[in-house]
Amino acid sequence: MTATHRKRTPCEASGTGGDVSQQCGAAVTATAGAGRAGGRGPSHGRVCGAAAAADPGTGTGTGPGEKSPGPGEPRRKRRSDPHREDEPGGGGLQPLQKIRTFAVAIVGVGGVGSVTAEMLTRCGIGKLLLFDYDKVELANMNRLFFQPHQAGLSKVQAAEHTLRNINPDVLFEVHNYNITTVENFEHFMDRISNGGLEEGKPVDLVLSCVDNFEARMTINTACNELGQTWMESGVSENAVSGHIQLIIPGESACFACAPPLVVAANIDEKTLKREGVCAASLPTTMGVVAGILVQNVLKFLLNFGTVSFYLGYNAMQDFFPTMSMKPNPQCDDRNCRKQQEEYKKRVAALPKQQAVQEEEEIIHEDNEWGIELVSEVSEEELKNSSGPIPDLPEGITVAYTVPQKQEDSVPEVTVEDSGESLEDLMAKMKNM
Repeated sequence: MTATHRKRTPCEASGTGGDVSQQCGAAVTATAGAGRAGGRGPSHGRVCGAAAAADPGTGTGTGPGEKSPGPGEPRRKRRSDPHREDEPGGGGLQPLQKIRTFAVAIVGVGGVGSVTAEMLTRCGIGKLLLFDYDKVELANMNRLFFQPHQAGLSKVQAAEHTLRNINPDVLFEVHNYNITTVENFEHFMDRISNGGLEEGKPVDLVLSCVDNFEARMTINTACNELGQTWMESGVSENAVSGHIQLIIPGESACFACAPPLVVAANIDEKTLKREGVCAASLPTTMGVVAGILVQNVLKFLLNFGTVSFYLGYNAMQDFFPTMSMKPNPQCDDRNCRKQQEEYKKRVAALPKQQAVQEEEEIIHEDNEWGIELVSEVSEEELKNSSGPIPDLPEGITVAYTVPQKQEDSVPEVTVEDSGESLEDLMAKMKNM
């Protein structure tokens, strides 16, 4: 499929998605004083078939059948007000309100990407950049998010329309093209490095929710070159397992450091797909993977909990393996090797902390009861019960050693032969 790239309008460049308001026939009026916290631009409201007037005090608009509050009447709170009890984190996780200050790019708005975008929108993310070139099909209805009446629309266009209805306070920037082409790759890198919440600054995180290795390698190449932190996700073809992975260029392994066999063998993955056969798809597995992905995103951006570098999911055994992978010094991506060298320099420049060895406190050395702790095993016995320590690599120790076997040192006792028969000896014993 050939992706088309059209020139964005000024409205789209600001993240307002002008094409959506044109389709709905909405007249949108934004007040310049209705800017939101966190350095974002004016709030953009949208109501289909009606005029939406933004209120300078709250940034909320009025829809059909609604009237603006009169003098003395309380104003409505914004949909994404984190202080509301019915909002995500409202009244409990107050740091969640900082999520407004972040911009996240999502590549691939399919089974995992669309649910990820919805979760971040409901959390009140500051800005979302969506990249995809595919269209919504009726075959996608076994997944979450998309609806049958959106069939035929581009996924980014349908997603923006739905997400803007959920939370109009989020800024959206959508791009309907294939990032793997040469011309689109340059524009993709430009938006990653300049499409942050404040124009000209990079996004805070890139999320890969694609379903092919070519797109993953493209994202990996771009992020290694820019030094951009990103998270990769995926669901297996049998739809019963998935994973997420945090990739920090230079610090953790990139996608090319330990590539899958298809990538390492330079096999065209299109030749592996059988015609007329589609990979299995379960909304349950995709929902779980999207959930742990967004949870990791929140922990990373808001700096709480333990951020997983790799977290897998096996639905057959309810198994969640986790691990971390160091970068490969012989990685095929030269930008990855460059990022590794820069990371080593940053670590070497940090002030070294000397480990202070604390002396163990001796218990019961001197007490009013005269109690002493005496080992029941002497040093000689302890030495005899231990064996030689083998030569092991650095960092590996033995829990115990096996003592060497000692030959019995009992002297042999010999008896002289008296020449008497067994019967004579038996007779002597009876006479005793």
